[in-house]
Amino acid sequence: MSETENTQGTETTTEPEAPPGGFQFDINAILAQALAVIKTPKDYFRNMPVSGGFVEPLIFAITLALAAGIISAVLSFVGSPVGFLAYGLAAIVFVPIGATFGLFVGGGILFVIWKLMGSERDYEASVRCAATMTAIYPIMAVLYLVPYLGTIVGLAWGAYLAIEASVAVHGRERKKAQIVFGVLAALGILMNVSAERTARNLADQAEELSKVLEQSGN
Repeated sequence: MSETENTQGTETTTEPEAPPGGFQFDINAILAQALAVIKTPKDYFRNMPVSGGFVEPLIFAITLALAAGIISAVLSFVGSPVGFLAYGLAAIVFVPIGATFGLFVGGGILFVIWKLMGSERDYEASVRCAATMTAIYPIMAVLYLVPYLGTIVGLAWGAYLAIEASVAVHGRERKKAQIVFGVLAALGILMNVSAERTARNLADQAEELSKVLEQSGN
């Protein structure tokens, strides 16, 4: 192993080596990895392999996204409106697809941000960091049922994980990472909450219009 010292701060990161051999699907290992990300993200990122190919992070992201889709589907069957029922069923299919697309696009965006911050890590390291952040998907699937809560918590939690990855994986100064991802999270929350409010208002107006048309038809 080789050690990389953060010259901008006081923390030292150790670059873990990728495990030997090809990747093998292990649901227990994936669950343990997700729990480690949630409970001790700083330690997880410090020991996270930054190389070894894209298969492992892709399978991890798809598995967590599929779990989130299943949770959404199950919750949609328990006293939820018809709209949520349809959403829950669609989530099983579309959430993993979106996670696959988002992993490489999101990894690319993070790669550019970290490069601008001075990181010397490659694109694969950024994709692995992005995959790690999908560990919160199953929890977010529950929180998204509460208006605005899922959006706010999801973006804030994602920013926190990005900050920890900035320090432990990319060797960036914590204060700088907090400013960059804090600002991005704040902007994201403002835009997404505004968009969600608009969507809910339009849905309410559509529902009222539907009732008026039904009454006029009678």
